[in-house]
Amino acid sequence: MTQRVLVLNGPNLGRLGSREPDVYGSTSYAGLVERCTALGKELGLDVEVRETNDEGEMIRWLHEAADGKLPVVINPGAFTHYSYGMRDAASQRTAPLIEVHISNPHAREEFRHTSVISAVASGTIAGFGIGSYELALRSLAGTLG
Repeated sequence: MTQRVLVLNGPNLGRLGSREPDVYGSTSYAGLVERCTALGKELGLDVEVRETNDEGEMIRWLHEAADGKLPVVINPGAFTHYSYGMRDAASQRTAPLIEVHISNPHAREEFRHTSVISAVASGTIAGFGIGSYELALRSLAGTLG
């Protein structure tokens, strides 16, 4: 049986490819979905990629992952810096949860230097563009395998 993995994306990530390409690269959101699902197949993972601009929906997805013992790769977007509700949902994880960021938050504005998610994540990968997701999926496959 293939291990199901949720790749969860927060606000504005559906605008990849058109949103600040100098920061977030030129890969579209559809391209991100394709790369994650293709790599997942290669690694024996059933990857489902989701995106929301709604904090409540993200919290519900984290509850779904905890209840289903599903590993998570999460790019919380701006929720990273202030969503204590999302942090509390992530802390209920029952499987690995890897926080990812396309850019390196520590090389950007000071308000981006704080993550309320990092302390409850299995690990954080940042600054490798879309490759941050690929590194997270490879890490999960190694951990789960």
